[in-house]
Amino acid sequence: MTNPTKTRRRFTAQQKQEAVAFCLQEDLSCSAVAQRLGLPSSSLANWVRQARIDRGDSGPKDQGLLTSEERSELNRLRQENRELRREKDFFRLAAAHFAKEQLPPRGFA
Repeated sequence: MTNPTKTRRRFTAQQKQEAVAFCLQEDLSCSAVAQRLGLPSSSLANWVRQARIDRGDSGPKDQGLLTSEERSELNRLRQENRELRREKDFFRLAAAHFAKEQLPPRGFA
């Protein structure tokens, strides 16, 4: 059973780069390097996979794999899109509110 109070370890970009370089330069498996460095093997495998994508070693581009730069741009654009949708919804509601005030009252006058 896992400990619910256990916190996730954070690794700096430099720590990630060094672990990936060690894995790729020594041509060792991710699990062997992760065990030596005391890292989760799944994390190291993800870092190595992303490093290979960034270097262009991942194969054909049509696989839909994003470089770190492309992933960062995608996240920025998604955030911008959310903000623009919120603004659009706000202005749509405001326009409906002001249009309602301009209508003549219903019923008999």
